[in-house]
Amino acid sequence: MAAKIKKGDNVIVLTGKDKGKSGEVLRVIPTEDRAVVRGVNVARKHQKQTASEQGGIVAKELPIHLSNIALADKDGKPTRVGFKVTEDGRKQRVAKRSGDVIDG
Repeated sequence: MAAKIKKGDNVIVLTGKDKGKSGEVLRVIPTEDRAVVRGVNVARKHQKQTASEQGGIVAKELPIHLSNIALADKDGKPTRVGFKVTEDGRKQRVAKRSGDVIDG
């Protein structure tokens, strides 16, 4: 199955405490239908000091469900993703809002 949201995509949060925020997808977890987005769903964790790392309070991005994020169109507004087959048989992602082909 082709992925509608991939690593490196710019997305907008639709619901939750971070509604309206946007960021880059750092990692997608397809088995759980979740993605980690830079600057979104940030939790602060008390980290114990180890030999290689310094201790303290560390900010960490947690996964957010894919249904709560949407791909950002070129004008910065959220859009759904569709697919189009090219003449040479390749499948491309297309923004439903503007009809533009999404790079990636």
